[in-house]
Amino acid sequence: MRQTFRPQKISYIFILNFSSFVVSTFYRFKTVPSGVKYIFEIGYSNLVVRHLLKTYTMKILCLILAAVLGLSLIPANGQQQVNVVILPFEIFAQKDLSYLQSDLPGALKTSLEQAGVRVLLLDAESEPQWRQRVSNLEEIKKLSQQTGADYMVWGSLTWIGQQFSLDLKLFESATGKAPALFTSEGSGVENLPTTVEKLAQSLGSKIFKRKQVLTVDVTGNQRIEVDAIKRVVKTQPGNIYNLKSLSEDLKAIYAMGYFDDIQVEAEELPDGNKVTFKVKEKLTLRSVLISGNKWVFDSDEIKEVVTAKRGSILNVNVIQNDMSRIEDLYKEKNYHNVSVDYKIFERKDNQADLEFIIEEGAKFRIEKIIFEGNKAFSDKKLKKQMATSETSLLSWISEAGDLDEDNLEQDVARLKAFYHNSGYILAQVGEPQVEFKESDIFITIKIDEGQPFKVGKVTFAGDLILAEEDLLKKIKITQEEFYNREVLRTDVLALTDIYSNEGYAFADVAPMIKRIPEDQRVDITFSIEKGKPVYYEEIIISGNTKTRDKVIRRQLRIYEQELTSSSRLKRSIANLQRLDYFEDVKVDTSKGSAADKMVLKIDVTEKSTGAFSFGAGYGNVESVFGTAQVSERNLFGRGQTLSLQGILGGKTQKIILSFTEPYIYDMPLSGTVKVYNWLYSYDDYDKDSSGGSLGLGYPVFDYTRLYATYLYDLSDIRNVDNAASDSIKDLKGKNVKSSIDTSLKYDSRNRGFLATRGALNSFSSEFAGLGGDIGFMKYIAETGWYFPLVWDFVAVAHAKAGYVTDIKKKKLPDYEKFYMGGIGSMRGFERDDLAPKDDDGASIGGDAFVQFNFELVFPLLKDVGVHGVLFFDAGRIYKERDDIEFKPADLRRSAGGGIRWLSPMGPLDIEYGYILDQKESDHGAGQFEFSMASSW
Repeated sequence: MRQTFRPQKISYIFILNFSSFVVSTFYRFKTVPSGVKYIFEIGYSNLVVRHLLKTYTMKILCLILAAVLGLSLIPANGQQQVNVVILPFEIFAQKDLSYLQSDLPGALKTSLEQAGVRVLLLDAESEPQWRQRVSNLEEIKKLSQQTGADYMVWGSLTWIGQQFSLDLKLFESATGKAPALFTSEGSGVENLPTTVEKLAQSLGSKIFKRKQVLTVDVTGNQRIEVDAIKRVVKTQPGNIYNLKSLSEDLKAIYAMGYFDDIQVEAEELPDGNKVTFKVKEKLTLRSVLISGNKWVFDSDEIKEVVTAKRGSILNVNVIQNDMSRIEDLYKEKNYHNVSVDYKIFERKDNQADLEFIIEEGAKFRIEKIIFEGNKAFSDKKLKKQMATSETSLLSWISEAGDLDEDNLEQDVARLKAFYHNSGYILAQVGEPQVEFKESDIFITIKIDEGQPFKVGKVTFAGDLILAEEDLLKKIKITQEEFYNREVLRTDVLALTDIYSNEGYAFADVAPMIKRIPEDQRVDITFSIEKGKPVYYEEIIISGNTKTRDKVIRRQLRIYEQELTSSSRLKRSIANLQRLDYFEDVKVDTSKGSAADKMVLKIDVTEKSTGAFSFGAGYGNVESVFGTAQVSERNLFGRGQTLSLQGILGGKTQKIILSFTEPYIYDMPLSGTVKVYNWLYSYDDYDKDSSGGSLGLGYPVFDYTRLYATYLYDLSDIRNVDNAASDSIKDLKGKNVKSSIDTSLKYDSRNRGFLATRGALNSFSSEFAGLGGDIGFMKYIAETGWYFPLVWDFVAVAHAKAGYVTDIKKKKLPDYEKFYMGGIGSMRGFERDDLAPKDDDGASIGGDAFVQFNFELVFPLLKDVGVHGVLFFDAGRIYKERDDIEFKPADLRRSAGGGIRWLSPMGPLDIEYGYILDQKESDHGAGQFEFSMASSW
């Protein structure tokens, strides 16, 4: 006989599908019809239930109909509710185990009730009465009639040593036959509960006439393995056939999440039951498709937020969650009218395609920002303080008009700070009210300005290390008419620095604000607690794997066991950064062994200081040339520099080897040794020179060093053209130059290339004539200033002038005079365009020159170091010292622009200069130049 838990009658199907609601309702009233409860336990399809129970009317209908049908139903196996009476047990043991007389019936009662039996326990006090009656069959029948029991159970426990024997008798009222005997033995009190459970199962099998489970099969599965399903079910071959266990198995299989429908079929065989679980697997996603996305996101971008993936189980909850994710993605781009739907296309092999259908709608833009309550400042003024802006004609290429919730939230803080910095210290800015109309966004911000407060009395209290009038000179709030919170914050930092520079590293500066409403002013008192002077207990250097500690420490302007100083610490960090050995320099402080001691940790991140670079250039002086250089700026981690550079061009061949020791004998005395060979072909002659130099440098002031360099040069002048000037013809042959050059150089730039602030000023004088046949005095002065502007723009002002005069009985070579043209001087001009002429019209060098350069440098691709430059140059070369007469109108002028790139090979520069006052003698109107960049 086959028993399938899929009732054929309409009434049964109704109760199966609506069991969840019906049972829960009857449970509330503690009266569950057995038929309803039974079918609920073996059914686990709630899909129809969830659909039909959406309306309150349907719920009432279900309750009434289920009650009418369910009250008359009987279980599928034909059993009514069974009543069992359990009598107290007899205990036979040497030790006192009398407590088991009632405990054993109680445990047996619990096990039987779990199997669906109604159990009644008789108390032990009536034992003398029933003990005699159960020894007689007729008395047992009468007792069962009196108690209304379908079955009666009694028994005994015999305990000898660690061994026990549990004997039960079961009397069935319906048959009236002699009691059936059930016996089980065991050892140890810990095994007694298991023995009771086994006897309860035997009793249940007898009471319900249950059979064993012969086999357990699974059908309908395609992807999920049979073993995986069987692992979650409790019903196994050899178990007693139990409807409650089957119900739990159905729930366990459904909880795996792979199935849409599960049924159980039981087939009765002579020796037991065959159980089959019939499953219907959920669909598997074969592909996820996106349609309707036209302008905002491509399909790959949308799929990044979708969690439904190919090969996953089709789950409606996951799909709905993904629809919300897609909508949120569009709303972040202000497409608030977006709608997302989906379709499922079933394919063979239990697979399906999922398609998300998107209607993007129109993009919302901020049409109007409305302020309410502002009187002191116009709407236009307030809008300038906000990152959020209204839509404009250029919104299609910019973010103007886009709504960003984070930006809008920060705008509230910006507006509030603007008011507080303008004296309106009581101003309040409300939360923005955002309203969507069609495809427009309207933002309303309510403002309560209050009254402006002027700056009143400014005083100091607490520990003053300077006179009050001196401290007043250090702050700027006194220069403000109205209270400004930002200026006050800056003043607090300035005062803190003053105290920190004197060693009070933990000084506390707190501005005390006192409002005087009647006068609409604010009195400010800076309360200062200087604390104890703090000393650097230890300075720890870390992160340097190559650079030696002493190379780092000699750049510091702070020392252990000395008072702390914020200004000297900042200067120390700047010195380390100017070395250009490190990618990053971090500073951390912690308290030392005492309250007046501090531990300073400087953590550096090293970068490569060795380089092999090569490049090419084009200019009016050299035409096309190539360069190559091998250098190490931190040789062996000692801070030494070794460089070998070669230049090869159409007019020049040059090789330079140099070595610099920045600290001789650990003193701030630098030394540089350089040797070179240089072959240069001028238009009128060739110059082949070789030589070397030895230079020393020493710091004399902040950012200022004094240099002294001795130079020896042997030049061979040959291939002199007949058209060359007489001054050049006189140099034909070998010429020896022995000179000493002294210079004073001030350099406070934050970096050498593309500096953004600081200055570079220098003055040098060279005296040649220490032997040899070359003799002259040359003076050159140079100044350059860097001014940071808005938007990372930098203005550069540069000027340079030089003068040279000969020495009696010595030669002044033309190549030691002044020429201009090209990058670094007058861009757009060739070398001979600005050179003076001799009586024969040949170009010669000048005795003096002046040069002015003005630049505007701005970032183009900031992340990769590409900057643009616009420039204006002006200058002139004077033939002889008697010609020197500075007139701005006589200066030659050019202008242009270019690109500067801090490339991996080194700084590169390409520029075009256009001559503004072109003359017939000039070689052209302007020209491009490209080289390894120079900088002022």
